[in-house]
Amino acid sequence: MGVLVGLGIANIQMRARWHEVEDGVLWTARGEGVVAAEIAPGSAAATAGIQRGDVLLAVNGSPVQTPADVVEFQHQGVAGTQLTYTLARLGTRQALQVSLAPTPQGSSMYYLLAAVGFFTLLVGASVRLRRPHDQATLHFFWLCVAFFGAFSFSFNGPFDRLDWVFYWGDAIAIALLPPLLLHFTLVFPERPKGTGALVTRGLPSPSAALVPVMYMPALALTAARVITIVRGSSNGTFFSEAIDILDRSEHAYLFIGALAALAVIVRAFRQITSRTARRQLRWIAWGTALGVGPFAFGYALPWALGLDPPLALQLTAVPLGLVPLTFASAIVRYRLRDVEVIIKRGLAYTAFGAAAVVLYGALLKLVKFSFASDTDSHNWIVAALGTLVIVLLARPVKDAVQDALDRVFYRDRYDYRRALVGFARDLNSDLDVVRLGQRLVARVVETLVVDRMALMLADERSGDFYSIGDFGFSQPVPPLGRHSSLVARLDASHTVALDDPIAAARFVAEEVESWRDAGIYYFVPCVFEGGAIAVLALGRKDTDEPFNSEDLALLTAVAGQVATAIENGRLYRQLHLKAEELGRMREFNENILESLDDGLVVFDVEERIVRWNHALERFYGVKRPHAIGRTLEEIFDRQFVDALRAARQERPEGATLYRVPLTSRHGETTRLLVNATAVPLHAPSGDEAVIAGTILLIEDVTERVRLEEQLQISDKMASIGLLAAGVAHEVNTPLTGISSFTQMLLDGADPKDPKTVLLEKIERQTFRAAKIVNGLLNLSRPGTQGGERIHVDINAVITDVFSLLEHQFEVAKIKVRRELADAPMLVLGVEHQLQQVFLNLFLNTRDAMPRGGWLSVTTRLDGSRVVAEIADTGSGIPAEHLARIYDPFFTTKTIARGTGLGLSITYGIVHEHDGTIRCDSAVGHGTRFTVTLPLAEAEREARAARK
Repeated sequence: MGVLVGLGIANIQMRARWHEVEDGVLWTARGEGVVAAEIAPGSAAATAGIQRGDVLLAVNGSPVQTPADVVEFQHQGVAGTQLTYTLARLGTRQALQVSLAPTPQGSSMYYLLAAVGFFTLLVGASVRLRRPHDQATLHFFWLCVAFFGAFSFSFNGPFDRLDWVFYWGDAIAIALLPPLLLHFTLVFPERPKGTGALVTRGLPSPSAALVPVMYMPALALTAARVITIVRGSSNGTFFSEAIDILDRSEHAYLFIGALAALAVIVRAFRQITSRTARRQLRWIAWGTALGVGPFAFGYALPWALGLDPPLALQLTAVPLGLVPLTFASAIVRYRLRDVEVIIKRGLAYTAFGAAAVVLYGALLKLVKFSFASDTDSHNWIVAALGTLVIVLLARPVKDAVQDALDRVFYRDRYDYRRALVGFARDLNSDLDVVRLGQRLVARVVETLVVDRMALMLADERSGDFYSIGDFGFSQPVPPLGRHSSLVARLDASHTVALDDPIAAARFVAEEVESWRDAGIYYFVPCVFEGGAIAVLALGRKDTDEPFNSEDLALLTAVAGQVATAIENGRLYRQLHLKAEELGRMREFNENILESLDDGLVVFDVEERIVRWNHALERFYGVKRPHAIGRTLEEIFDRQFVDALRAARQERPEGATLYRVPLTSRHGETTRLLVNATAVPLHAPSGDEAVIAGTILLIEDVTERVRLEEQLQISDKMASIGLLAAGVAHEVNTPLTGISSFTQMLLDGADPKDPKTVLLEKIERQTFRAAKIVNGLLNLSRPGTQGGERIHVDINAVITDVFSLLEHQFEVAKIKVRRELADAPMLVLGVEHQLQQVFLNLFLNTRDAMPRGGWLSVTTRLDGSRVVAEIADTGSGIPAEHLARIYDPFFTTKTIARGTGLGLSITYGIVHEHDGTIRCDSAVGHGTRFTVTLPLAEAEREARAARK
């Protein structure tokens, strides 16, 4: 094999490199010397004036003894080389100048034929390697070697040893080709016994007497060629004519051998009853007819009859490549169901090739006519290129020819076959798998006219295939188990044909027989993502003919669309189930979130709100549509957002703020106290490093804090009540003595004496101290009246308290700014209790400014309420302490400077007077207390309305 390939490549290289020149004379050796036997018209010798019978004496002054001497001089030159021939003519010597010209080349189709030869050798070697123990493949291999030698070997001109190898290889191959072809048709396929052939397990052999008869003509032609070359080279005329006769005889022998092979095949059809063998014969018959026929009738026969076929008819040798191809399919593949396909395509390509040959001839004539030159050697190149361009652009023509042949072969089924692919493509719109299967089975049965068919779908759990739509079965279609020997082949996207003996041998024999008994011979897989998800199980056609390759290719294309449609149906069903499950989960989660008593907010990394539950709507007052898509700053207080950001930055894994003030967005704004917990919302990927947003839980603790405060105050006031009862008794005793002695001193005092004024102040403060003790007792019993309520001017109360603390403010370097309203600010209340409120607030401001500062006191009327604001420039109250400043005994002062009761008492008195007190403070920016009390008239009207 390697030697043959190497020789073929060497022949091609020599052909490409060797460019021989000649003088156009057939020189022969005679008694008188080297004589010109023949002179080609128009050659270099004819142009120089050489005539038949001239004796060549010398070339360039060198004597010539034999014709080989002349050839040697020619090989030393190139085209255009001038040689001086010294000739003897009629007793005179003449010297003529001969300009060497290129040797006319033989077949210009050599390279194409050589390619066919290499292809043939490759097919023969592949078949032999695939079945090395089959005797038929050995015979076929030698047939392919003969084809290879006939096409690829050709002498070139130098006639060295290698060139002689090529010459004899070509001659022997052409001589052996007819008997090898005939021999093969005699022994393959197997004939039944008693038909004139010897049947063996391997390869049947013809009778021993017939073999020599087949090969005798080849031997005779080869021997005649050897004798002609050995003995006839001295006589040029005889040699030339004898070689020409032998060449034509070999082509006639090829023609006769092809006819004999066809006759043998036709006779074998009557002898063989096996369906497989008859299909093999169809392959061989059509391969021989389509491959050898055009060459035998178009070139070999005319050449054998002495005609010179045009150069274009050498293209008829190209179909000879069909012979080994069809023979190989008959031997190895058993794809015998494709005979009609081969015929149809062969006719299409033959018609197209014939049209190309005619077109080439027409273009060649046109080129010669257009350029007015019949001798230009480039005309054929121009015509060939033009033909090639037209052929390449004429694919629609070939397709039209193919479609026309399809219509002839399939007749009324042609449109059905074309529509079947479109129908399969439209199946993607049907998401009901069962209905899809029924529609598909009906359409395939109608198109291919099969006796039975089933669409078998793989079970998602077990993997077994069960029918979801069938036709033509009298019994239920048996399932195809996942562990069946057929499934691995189907998963690999291979069609299983159980009527093919070679294919069926791959599977368990019992399983194959069971499927055949069920009438199923073909399984076409519907493959999706590397596995069969469904199978088209089919019987045979109504004519009992097997499917050909076009049928199976059509079913494979349909199966691909069906696989996509089935997977779409499965995915749709799974998606529908997942959607329902997701809907239930979403509804469940929604119910959980909406059932929470606490507010829930979800916002993204840009702090844009994406989730807002009903509880937050209820206590914060912002509806969900208004909140979704807005930023936190647009919905919440700025102080709340800043505190939340600071907590998240300090603790990214999760942070909680306790009792943060928040103003609601209801019609009447309400100040809320909330606990806020922020935790990161991780991305769905599960990567904790990727944060998709934040979940914020807001718990409204306003009412709970109020209740806790009331409970704490009640508990502490109960303790204070017990303490106050004892303190009141102990304090009232000295106060009574002080008051009595002061009154005794006043009775005898001179009103003009300055000490009288001091005694009067002592008396008033004694009475005031007694009232404070009684107020402490009243405070410990909430709801009881601490005295009769009268109209009290808040401005006067503030002025009286200032008069008591004026000296202390001067000592502490505290400057007072009073902006009291001009009109009296009358409220209904207990005067000494209101004095206690402002005294406690002023004392707190004094303690908050140990190094001095400003104390601002402002009163104003806000509708029906009196507002008093006390602001200082002291140190301020930390945010974490603001919620506890009204707790009894809570203080941030040192032990000697406070008891923690002042603001607690103040808070109780203000609320006893139906008022409110609010504290705004920031560390380093001072504190502002705002006390709001109802006007006396408004209070009176409110009480009258309640009564």
